[in-house]
Amino acid sequence: MKNMRVVVTRYGGPDVLSLIEEECPEPKPDEARVRVLAAGVSLPDVMMREGIHPEKPVPPFTPGWDLVGTVDRVGARVRDLREGQLVAAVPITGAYAQYVCLPREELLCVPPGVDPAEAVSIGLNYVTAWQMLHRAAHVKRGDRVLVHGAAGGVGTALLQLGRLAGLEMYGTCAAPGAAVVAAHGATPIDYEKQDFVREIHRLVPEGLDVVFDSIGGSHIWRSREALRAGGRVIAYGLTGSLRGGRITGERPHRLRGLAMYGLYIAAAWVLPGRRRVVPYSIQWLKRRRPDLFREDLGALLDLLRTGKIRPIIFRRFPLAQARQAQELLGQGGVTGKIVLIPNEPSRQAAMREDAGTCRAELSDAAG
Repeated sequence: MKNMRVVVTRYGGPDVLSLIEEECPEPKPDEARVRVLAAGVSLPDVMMREGIHPEKPVPPFTPGWDLVGTVDRVGARVRDLREGQLVAAVPITGAYAQYVCLPREELLCVPPGVDPAEAVSIGLNYVTAWQMLHRAAHVKRGDRVLVHGAAGGVGTALLQLGRLAGLEMYGTCAAPGAAVVAAHGATPIDYEKQDFVREIHRLVPEGLDVVFDSIGGSHIWRSREALRAGGRVIAYGLTGSLRGGRITGERPHRLRGLAMYGLYIAAAWVLPGRRRVVPYSIQWLKRRRPDLFREDLGALLDLLRTGKIRPIIFRRFPLAQARQAQELLGQGGVTGKIVLIPNEPSRQAAMREDAGTCRAELSDAAG
């Protein structure tokens, strides 16, 4: 049996994504092979492709943080999964494929009857949002919060979960996303036309309790200006390094970027006003506390099953159009989640044709 997967041949733009065909992987004794029904397309995928993510793999590698699929085959020591069972995982890389072999402990059962594309949104976007709200910021009912990129995948997750938590919410977005932000119970702020710090102090003179900042760099310090005394900036991204989905200027050095984060965190503790900067990383927490990660993912899948949350799916692409999916995400203005559908039957012939071309590209790159 053949397997198709997307490979980043070198750091760069969407053109470095190639589709290859190979033999289907076989699970090790403690693994299960998953037939991928939905794989999320996220900004961390783009940052890894560009080579600016703190945990960027060395090319060639297959991107893809999160997936939902059915168990296709189990290893000899896996006793509690059956073929056909719907499962979710956040492997950080590898999800842009038709079949993936993953350790049993990476897989969580998905309630039957849910849309795999909606369920895959839970793995990265909603776990990130949930953990930032409840494990990093420790929000309480009535807190006033600002979400940057509020119309995006993590942004809409923060708004939906923030509404459930009883928060007073504000969200920066471009004009086309304002209606979505407002529909989720937040006051939209057009970052292209309004200074968000000035607007927040007009709306909330005493300042905010929490700001969720995915942009990084000096923007963290601007977010801090919107806080009340004792407030917190939850810093969780570096999207300010991208323009149109491409790196801007000189490729930042990983250690230099981490050093800047450390400087902002330390300075916030030293300066008066107790306006703290708290870093959050889903992969750090996943590795340090896998039990909490599984607990949070399970709780969120249950909220999805009961209809208390409803992820927004912006667009679905076949696996062969991973380049177009990342280009679309990089252009901005995406509301919710972009999803790849790797095993769409009607697309298989076209995928094989594309794979032949891309396999040649990969060979050229390796040479």
